[in-house]
Amino acid sequence: MSTAAAAPPAGAPPQPVFNGRLAVGLLGVLLAAMMAGLSNRVPALVLVDVQGGLGFARDDLAWLTTAFSAGELAAMPFAAWFAITFSMRRFHLTLLALALSLSAILPLVRDMHLLLALRLLHGLCAGALIPILMMAALRFLPASVRLHGLALFAMTATLSPNVALWLAALAVDHLEDWRWVYWLVIPLGLLAMAMVAWGIPPMPLALARLKQANWFGMLLGAPGLMLLVVGIDQGVRLDWFQSSLIVVALGLGAIFSGLFLLSEWLHPAPFVRLELLKRRNVWLGFITLAVMLVTMSSAVVLPANVLGGLQGFRMQQSASLGLLVGLPQLLLGSCVALLLYQRRVDARHVLASGMACMAVACWLASGITEEWMVRQFLWPTLLHMIGQPLAMVAMLFLMVSVVQPMEGPFMAGMVNIVRVLSTILGGAFIGQLTALRSRFHFEGLRDQAGNLLPQWTAFGTEPGTLAETFARQASVLAAADVYRLIGLLALLSIPLILKLQYIPAPVVPRPLQPMPAPTPAGAIS
Repeated sequence: MSTAAAAPPAGAPPQPVFNGRLAVGLLGVLLAAMMAGLSNRVPALVLVDVQGGLGFARDDLAWLTTAFSAGELAAMPFAAWFAITFSMRRFHLTLLALALSLSAILPLVRDMHLLLALRLLHGLCAGALIPILMMAALRFLPASVRLHGLALFAMTATLSPNVALWLAALAVDHLEDWRWVYWLVIPLGLLAMAMVAWGIPPMPLALARLKQANWFGMLLGAPGLMLLVVGIDQGVRLDWFQSSLIVVALGLGAIFSGLFLLSEWLHPAPFVRLELLKRRNVWLGFITLAVMLVTMSSAVVLPANVLGGLQGFRMQQSASLGLLVGLPQLLLGSCVALLLYQRRVDARHVLASGMACMAVACWLASGITEEWMVRQFLWPTLLHMIGQPLAMVAMLFLMVSVVQPMEGPFMAGMVNIVRVLSTILGGAFIGQLTALRSRFHFEGLRDQAGNLLPQWTAFGTEPGTLAETFARQASVLAAADVYRLIGLLALLSIPLILKLQYIPAPVVPRPLQPMPAPTPAGAIS
């Protein structure tokens, strides 16, 4: 979001005037992006219920989430390019209609291979909707409200993932039908479609771009990114390099993705403009964004998993944590945007404050014990509620402010590539760390208690009961370790944040005041 106005190129269509109708269309784009995120997150939370409904093995169903994520990531680098080529309105409505159709039919499919193929296609359609939100915000919004547009985009990371737990609980525990985890997003998507169709202006096709595209790079990049997702997302379950599938997926994914990036660097009309990474706020911002997304995953998902393991809680009993973090984002994001418009405010300090809030939240949560319930997570959750919008909105402002308006589509794709990859890496990181620390603490407790085993058995304590007690305590200690490490990562990111380039608050042009009427000659003043 450059403060300097760029003149449109010769022959470019005139920039639409921002008005109420266009605002409605942009809200429709936001709802579609949120629907896309929920289409992945909500079904992933109820795989056990989906397994019971479909009758498939649990290991097979684990691939459904991977298939969606693979399609989602593969669409990210190319979505903005296709939106410009086929016109944003037409491209967006087509993919949104396909995504809604797939949401409607997926619960009715009973063949596993067909289900995986449709879920992959679902991810491609839904994943292409999210970059268009940032692209539209940078293209259509004037400087006076553009930060509020970035706050709306931030809600795809601060609102949708957090309310997903409540929606999953609504489908399974209240509606009592697992198929609603797919169907619940349909009304939201239909509303988004109507708003986009009415509010986004039609734009001409740019089919001449089809001859200039790096199609060879696309043939390398799409499968390469998919294979990386497969290797990362299934790595914990299949024990990483002990599985030949993971070795092949990560190896080929790295080779194909590397060749894709090389071809993009050399091609005159790339899908991804890698030159943007030369700017300090972009490459440092992406590192910070990755750490931020891993830290944000400790707000709701990690407590829900811990409470499910320790207390046997169902999603409904933990859903209040997600609502407590997610719903205030409807207001807090715009409050942060207003803060960033103040001339005396340094966005780097706002970002650092947000990361510090989340680091303190992790430190408080690391005091977890076996007796913890939802109530004990209240203060960490409140800190996440405040820290997430402070960090995300300020981070987006610092990154896009060094990008010219014509580079907005490239930036939209790159930000979302980092967002999806970081989310998948964060899930794998937390899963692997939890497994390692649980095993470490279990073995430590077992060794320490070995000498006391005869005394305990003399009091009637069964070895099986002891093992269960050790496993329970080991999971608590492992969760505390995970919180500590994530909090440490958040703290270590603050020096990087302060190295970002300072960006002053955007200059909002004031409306011209009408000139006073001239005083008639001879009038008494």
